[in-house]
Amino acid sequence: MAEGFSDLRQLLRIKQKNTADSDYQDKRFMSGPFYWSQYRTIEEEIALLDLIKTGIKQKRLFDDAQCTKIEHKIDRVVERAEKGKYKPCTVDRAPLRNKYFFGEGYTYGSQLARKGPGMERLYRPGQVDPIPSWVTRLVINPLVRMGIIPEGFINSAVINDYRPGGCIVSHIDPVHIFDRPIVSVSFMSDSLLSFGCKFTFKPIRVSKPIFCLPLERGCVTLLSGFAADEITHCVRPEDTVSRRAVIILRRVLPTAPRLGCDEGVLSVVANDSNINGLSRPEDSKRRGRKRSVEVQASEDMPKRARAESHNRESKQANSSNDPDDKFESCQTT
Repeated sequence: MAEGFSDLRQLLRIKQKNTADSDYQDKRFMSGPFYWSQYRTIEEEIALLDLIKTGIKQKRLFDDAQCTKIEHKIDRVVERAEKGKYKPCTVDRAPLRNKYFFGEGYTYGSQLARKGPGMERLYRPGQVDPIPSWVTRLVINPLVRMGIIPEGFINSAVINDYRPGGCIVSHIDPVHIFDRPIVSVSFMSDSLLSFGCKFTFKPIRVSKPIFCLPLERGCVTLLSGFAADEITHCVRPEDTVSRRAVIILRRVLPTAPRLGCDEGVLSVVANDSNINGLSRPEDSKRRGRKRSVEVQASEDMPKRARAESHNRESKQANSSNDPDDKFESCQTT
């Protein structure tokens, strides 16, 4: 570590403060609360990697047979979503990536009326479906038995289903909504979790990662500390070479803010400029008028039509005879 500095973060803050050269500033990128220079010394590079690795734990917990069984259940979730058997806020579609919220869901990216870190909000209670019983039985309970998480810790489960070339842009799981650790389990194929990347668009490009973490099928990954809170993580398009699914298990904090009764969710159009629901700031003005029209149209939908739609969804939801399609209420601790 450079002389006079006991913490890499202190050194990087000083560097950010004292750098005045605009050309140099253009070659820096933000990957979290701090700016990480592309021109780190070897000492800084090693210290940064050590900080990231201290917040990562991994274990191969599920064998091939267990993975196959869970993957079949994930396919059933996709089928049910295609048939409209879930609540509208449960399913979040984007190009090459579908997301399914269970237990708790939240607004983010271009869904937010006011954008930026800290503006994310939970949906109101009951707006997403409860955690399926098979997730508890086949995924959560084995983690509890192995001592990886305490019993009753998880009250939110999200399934991300990626197609080849699918990605999720650099982000930090909102610290005002989710407790740590962030737990994820990978299925269907291997991939990489990249830290400290910057995304650019049209065409989509990703800068070189600071660190890449292998994500093998059946592997459990826990993020906490520096790796979860101080640097972004992402899945790059080039690292999704075949279909991949991940189940993300988290604990929603009891103090996490929710949408108010008078707050709605902006409609999100799935297109190339809306990668996995996280829009770029410059897109908001171009799409603002279109979104406002869509929101207004939704608000003006006749009550009778909405009631009929709700009745159809209720009948469909009750038509399945598979016991694993039933849900268990999430436990809020």
